Amino acid sequence: MLINLTNHPFSEWDETQKNTAISLFGEVVDIPFPTVPPEADSSEIKTMTDEYLQKIKTISINNEIVVHIMGEMTFCFALIQKLQKENIKCVASTTERKVRYMPTGERVIEFNFIQFREYNNISQQ
Repeated sequence: MLINLTNHPFSEWDETQKNTAISLFGEVVDIPFPTVPPEADSSEIKTMTDEYLQKIKTISINNEIVVHIMGEMTFCFALIQKLQKENIKCVASTTERKVRYMPTGERVIEFNFIQFREYNNISQQ
């Protein structure tokens, strides 16, 4: 099972990313990424990540899970560390960015999914 903890729900992914996720992980479950207040201090981030760790652990009961996590950096870093301590693998999605310039001068940016990349476990380095 893949838990998708991002601002991009599974339903909005392109077909390549959906098919890759299903092929690698089976079911995909969305957990919306939280709004992380810019004025939050480290203790607030700890509280938030403790809460999300419990949500994920609840879902993981009787399921082998991988967490797709992307978003606000300090939240992600703190939660990934906690998940890895629980032996829960975390991945990011990688994309190729393509920019087209329209005759009007407007830029159209397209992101094409390439792969899921595992986060290195910093406690093992």
